[in-house]
This record gives sequence, C-alpha cells and structure tokens, in this order.
Amino acid sequence: MTDDRTAPLGLFVLRAALGVMYVAHGLLKLFVFTPTGFAGFLAKTGNPEFLAWPIIVAEVAGGVALILGLYARQVAAVLLPILIGALLVHLPYGWQAGQNGWEYVGFLIAASLTVVLSGEGAFALKRAALPFLDARLAPQTA
Repeated sequence: MTDDRTAPLGLFVLRAALGVMYVAHGLLKLFVFTPTGFAGFLAKTGNPEFLAWPIIVAEVAGGVALILGLYARQVAAVLLPILIGALLVHLPYGWQAGQNGWEYVGFLIAASLTVVLSGEGAFALKRAALPFLDARLAPQTA
C-alpha cells in the first residue's frame, strides 16, 4: 500500500537524487574526460562520436530539469535512451561496478522509470501529464 502522505516526498527525493546524478555525470564528461575524450570513448565502444556533445548537454540540462521538477516525467523518459546505451556498454563487464559492471546503470534505469510512471513528487515547478500513459493506467469504471 502506498502512503499518500509521504509518497510525494519520497518521489521528490528520488527525482532530485536522479537529477544530481545526471548533472554530475554530465559535468564529469565535460571537465574530466573532456568532450574529445568522451567522443573517443564512444568510438571505442562502437558508438558515434558525434553523440558526445548531445549526451553531455542532455545529462546536464536534463539533470537540472529533474532537480527543479520541470517536466520531470518527460525528461526522465527522454534520458532513458542514454542510460540504455550505457547499459549496453557495461553489460559485457558483468554485475560489479568496481569492474565497470552494469548494476548502477540498471538502478538508474529503474529510478528513471519510477519517475516516468509515478510522477514528479513534491516541490515540482512544472508538472506535466503523460496522456498516453495516464489514460491507460486510469482506473476503469463500469
């Protein structure tokens, strides 16, 4: 059973933490790995180099939007392909993060899906419904 009193706060914590993670990873690619270094990594893993800048921008801007609660459900959905791409890169390394594994990326996919399915939670600046999803999940009346 969901506790309707605290669920919005829990979703806010999840949304904000997910946003901080995206911003941190985007800034890591920008300032530590550098866009050129990240592009080289993408090429090494069989992905197009030109995706480096779009991924960096999406992670930083999307992370800020998640933290602020600006269209968070849509932002989380739009960022999912980046995580799925990362999952595909990490899958061959197995489960362990210490060995470049996939469990962290898998958890972030689950967290993003939770925001998409459950909503922004408390303190969102701009809420937006997902009509195609909300209509399918609405309780059926006889």
